[in-house]
Formats: sequence, structure tokens, C-alpha cells
Amino acid sequence: MLSPEDVDRIHRWHEEADRGSRDESPRTFSYLGHTLVVPPQVMPISGTSALLGEAVLEEVREDDRVLDMGTGSGVNAILAASRSRDVLAVDINPHALAAARDNAERNGVGDRVTVLHSDVFSAVKGRFDLIVFDPPFRWFAPRDLFEAAITDEDYRAMKAFFRDARAHLTPRGRLLVFFGTSGDLPFLKRLAAEAGFTSEVLGRQELTRDGWRVEYFTFRMS
Repeated sequence: MLSPEDVDRIHRWHEEADRGSRDESPRTFSYLGHTLVVPPQVMPISGTSALLGEAVLEEVREDDRVLDMGTGSGVNAILAASRSRDVLAVDINPHALAAARDNAERNGVGDRVTVLHSDVFSAVKGRFDLIVFDPPFRWFAPRDLFEAAITDEDYRAMKAFFRDARAHLTPRGRLLVFFGTSGDLPFLKRLAAEAGFTSEVLGRQELTRDGWRVEYFTFRMS
């Protein structure tokens, strides 16, 4: 459980990070062998993104059906589609959905990636061998669609994800989940355990921001 001091620190850090991640024009990123254009209404690729992206490249099998939950600019869907022919990318942000489609075409995997508007699993049908989830880290209300990529009031979406994920997994299904200590990591671990998932750390990165040590993790859950 987070201490009151940690909660206050996360609120202050969130405001600083939010201002630093916004831009007024599209940005182009060269990332793990791919080129992605991210519009200003969509969360950009960050310095910790590769911790999940590299795990996606290692994890995806050619015959996997993959779901990228909260795809944003489509980055992890595109990485998955470099291995698999059947990838579904979902998001609630219409700007993200357009960016994901454009970036999939730009990187030659448009025929492998289906992009769909879905609030968590609301529009998702069927089962998947791998679900990739980079959830919002913070639990307070987003002020706009851009911020909804990093804030999830009372962790509504994260609760829904772990409540329904098992029903959307094949017998060999597994999750790749990215999270860090700038969110309530003990709560995420509790939700996963209560849903019957066991967790393995595939990647870990530590950064110091404003004198505060923050750790990021990629988990494989099954």
C-alpha cells in the first residue's frame, strides 16, 4: 500500500511529467527498427517503452493471436505483427486508433493488424494466445483523452482488465503487463493474484527522477 508521502509525490511528479510529454505537433520516432508518427493527442514513446517492446519481440510466436490493449500509437501491435499475422489493437482514443492504423501501414503490417475502438474488453471477441497491456499508472481522473493513457480513475480499467482477461485467453494464453512504482504497483499485483495469475519479471529498469527512485517492470503472467 502506498504511503501518504508516496501519494503526494506521485501527484506532483504526474503534473511535471504530463507537461513534459505534451507537444503541439506530430512527432516521429525511430523505435526498435520501426518508424512511428505520434500525433499530439496521443502519448509519445518514452525512454522506458523498450522494456515492454523488447519483451513483445521475444514473446510473440508466429502462430499467436495477439491483443494489444490500449494500443496508443500502435507501437506494440506493430512489434507483435512483425512476428504474428493476427493482431488486434484496441483503444478508447480515436486519435490513437487513427495513428495505429497509419503506423501499421507505414511499417508494412497493415494487413496483419486490426484496429478497433474498445473500452477494455467491451468490443473484443474471442480468445488470444497473448494479451499485451500497458495500463495507466495513476488512479485519478484524466482531464482529457491524452491523459487517459496515463490516468485511470480508481483503476477502473485495470480492475476490468484483470476481471475479464482469463475469459479472453486460450489454454496456452499469457499476459505481458508493464507497470512501475510511479503507480500503485502493490495494487496491480494484488489484482493479478486475485484473478489467479502468477507473475514473472521479464525486464526491469530503474530511474531516478527529482531525487525519487522509480522502478519499471515487464511481467509475464499466466
